[in-house]
Amino acid sequence: MSPQPGRPRRSAPGKPYRRPKKDPVRILAFEALRAVDERDAYANLVLPPLLRKARQDSTEAKPFDARDAALATELVYGTLRRQGTYDAIIAECVDRPLREVDPPVLDVLSLGAHQLLGTRIPTHAAVSASVELARVVLGDGRAKFVNAVLRKVAANDLDGWLEKVAPPYDEDPEEHLAVVHSHPRWIVSALWDALGGGSAGVEDLLEADNERPEVTLVARPGRSTTEELMAAVGEGSALPGRWSPYAVRLAEGGEPGALDAVREARAGVQDEGSQLVALALANAPLTGPDERWLDGCAGPGGKAALLGALAAERGAALLASEKQPHRAGLVERALAGNPGPYQVIAADGTRPPWRPGTFDRVLVDVPCTGLGALRRRPEARWRRSPEDLAGFAPLQRELLRQALSAVRVGGVVGYATCSPHLAETRAVVDDVLKGRGGPAPGAEWIDARPLMPGVPGLGDGPDVQLWPHLHGTDAMYLALLRRTD
Repeated sequence: MSPQPGRPRRSAPGKPYRRPKKDPVRILAFEALRAVDERDAYANLVLPPLLRKARQDSTEAKPFDARDAALATELVYGTLRRQGTYDAIIAECVDRPLREVDPPVLDVLSLGAHQLLGTRIPTHAAVSASVELARVVLGDGRAKFVNAVLRKVAANDLDGWLEKVAPPYDEDPEEHLAVVHSHPRWIVSALWDALGGGSAGVEDLLEADNERPEVTLVARPGRSTTEELMAAVGEGSALPGRWSPYAVRLAEGGEPGALDAVREARAGVQDEGSQLVALALANAPLTGPDERWLDGCAGPGGKAALLGALAAERGAALLASEKQPHRAGLVERALAGNPGPYQVIAADGTRPPWRPGTFDRVLVDVPCTGLGALRRRPEARWRRSPEDLAGFAPLQRELLRQALSAVRVGGVVGYATCSPHLAETRAVVDDVLKGRGGPAPGAEWIDARPLMPGVPGLGDGPDVQLWPHLHGTDAMYLALLRRTD
């Protein structure tokens, strides 16, 4: 039986037992992966508190510095992004089905595979550090298994392994792309369809999904400016947004939470695609009054805060509604200090408390599979399944129907979702407009493309699909509709 981690074991005669070296960076990365696996946690939520604790626990003799934090972050996100590829490679190096390997052991193997195949860490260092980690968290017995497997992994570089484990493209293009770019096959197929079915762009999109996204800030109008944010971040550490006039992009390693404007909710962290969606709705042409705006699915509050600031500049009031009370609290925090009138409520958008025809502008950023944000939540690709689409479908359609009911005749509704899957985008809008599944107020399309000035590659319209590989944003979808009766 393997000794417990940290317990001295009997060594060979004349050879003293050496305790394993505890590497705080790799132990932290392992703990994050275990939380993702055991609790279905998201890495972007569990990693920050782990990093804070590591800094607090460090000493002057052994500080946990910015380089350590960067390496831990890369190990966690890189391993999660490439999980499918690494699983295929590790499966070739073990003598049993992968499902029979204990999950903690597989996490250590995946971390080791990423260091060997996805970083510049020297081979010897990658293997020895992974074996030391295994000794600490698994015990000496299973550390031997980790050592044997990783030495097999180290026999080839990533390109060499892909030639072995991925089927040829001309024989099975979807499975080839799934293995090479570490996406489930059904997602590869869905993204391919959403791009139009041709070969152009799909590999670029899959590669973009595996790249670390920029951190983008939004200067909420009337409350902060891009100039203020650029100055606060420092010269050379920030760039203006590509498309949104309120966006600032941080250089790698920037800490937005340290900025006064972010702490005071005058600015926030928000992908440029989300900013473009809110701006398009706010700038859509409107006849008649423009006094009452609604964000019907407001949590966690990024779009609501931008809409609230824009509404305040025009003397309009915003109602931000979110079904989950704890997420409504996040919306309240994001809107805190907004100069114009606003209200945050916890309400179900499918059974709304407001009267029909109340609002001039309505946004519904509906719950979805999140396939448009795989850069930020790489683990989501392994949790979602095609069956999830059917689960979201009725909710998405009912939220859009209720949004059309909430807006007055002549008012504008924005249907948005962070997914490019056709079943969550155009199919939802078409079904509602044609009355499939239930009656809905009449509406007509508004061409959303002119409302995103300067943004290229927006397709044939009237709706808009943004893409990571084309626009550097999450894959946000937007349809704008005007109620006609």
